[in-house]
Amino acid sequence: MNLLSSENILLFSFALIVIAFLYSSVGHGGASGYLALMTIFAFPISVMKPSALLLNLFVSSISFFFYYRMNYFKPKLFYPFAIASIPAAFIGGFITLDNTIYKIILGVVLVFAALRLFGIFNFKEKEAVQINLPFALAIGFVIGLLSGMLGIGGGIILSPILLFLGWASIKESAAISSLFIFVNSFAGIMGFFLGGKTVPTESFYLVPIAVVGGVLGGYYGSGYFSNKTLKIVLGTVILLASIKLIFP
Repeated sequence: MNLLSSENILLFSFALIVIAFLYSSVGHGGASGYLALMTIFAFPISVMKPSALLLNLFVSSISFFFYYRMNYFKPKLFYPFAIASIPAAFIGGFITLDNTIYKIILGVVLVFAALRLFGIFNFKEKEAVQINLPFALAIGFVIGLLSGMLGIGGGIILSPILLFLGWASIKESAAISSLFIFVNSFAGIMGFFLGGKTVPTESFYLVPIAVVGGVLGGYYGSGYFSNKTLKIVLGTVILLASIKLIFP
């Protein structure tokens, strides 16, 4: 891993496992966490976006597998968001933002991600409400476009929306978000490839490390696991990374 000095490889790897574990446990791929971590370790922008999308593919699919096994996935809730988000994420993958604009937008999204980990946007379950199809399509499109541009899967945004609107329970939102993240990440990375860009070799070195955390997180999260202390620590790290992006 040429991007890191030998003394930082172990620290980075441990942090990557923890991030993948925590995000997978709640049905997420972890892109916002990976991007925050890569920001702290001064990864170049050209490596951050494809790496986050690649790791998302693996960790979100693992998380979805465990939640699907527990019968939390509701296809009728998933399709409206995916139909609009997949083409939008593909378009977003084509778009290369100016580095300064990219850092500011990503920094704002990371602030939101950190606040979610602190519990600020963790809405309680409501009574089931019928999904509004046009609204769901619009939400899917906006999240998909943002996902493709930034290199995230969008689950960190979709989950609280599902809970706030009463369209899904906590476990259902985790199952829906994990597959939503997978399809958005896949579309985003395809757009990235077709835009003439390639995934750096270093990105593939990170996959087995993240998979370890993803498997453990998906297994425990789909059952009854919860660890507030680790979430607060991770939220603090992501918040610091967002500040570094917005105020370099």
